[in-house]
Parts: sequence; C-alpha cells; structure tokens
Amino acid sequence: MCADQPEQPDQPVPPAGGGIPLEETKRAYRAFKKRLKLARLDDESRLGHRAMTSGGQSGIMAVQPPNQYPQAVWDELVRQGKLRYVGHGLYELAGG
Repeated sequence: MCADQPEQPDQPVPPAGGGIPLEETKRAYRAFKKRLKLARLDDESRLGHRAMTSGGQSGIMAVQPPNQYPQAVWDELVRQGKLRYVGHGLYELAGG
C-alpha cells in the first residue's frame, strides 16, 4: 500500500438515514402501498355504497403499516417524504 493513499475500510459505509438499508425501505414502501390498495379494494367491493350499484369509491386514505418492519423504517419513509403520519398508528401516502 502506498503512503499517499488513505486506507480503505473493508466494510461498506452505512447508508444515510439511521443505518436502515435502502432495499429494506423499498420493500417496506411496496408492502405499505399493497396494503393500502387492498384495503381500498375491499372497501369498494362491499355492498351498500349506493342503491342499485356494484360499489363505489373508497374513503380510505390511511392504513396501519405492516408490522414485519420496525418502526424505524416507517420513520425513515416519513423523513424521506414518501409517507405522512396521520396519528393513531396510521400512515398515508404523502402525495395523496
């Protein structure tokens, strides 16, 4: 090793944002969107929105995130601006 070059660490640099891997936040975000989509589809498919119709638009805007991921992942997604915490353990998409 040359004296001119600084020594390179053997381990990769931890990602920014509290050490949560980028891939884990991506998986959690996809799981959240899927859960929100299924909740909306379930609500829209029920009878009783209006008489003589096959359903209606869902009013579901927020859901509880999947519990397979730690709270730090959801906090990171809020920090990134992808999700918004609305209270009582519920999150919604930031664009919605």
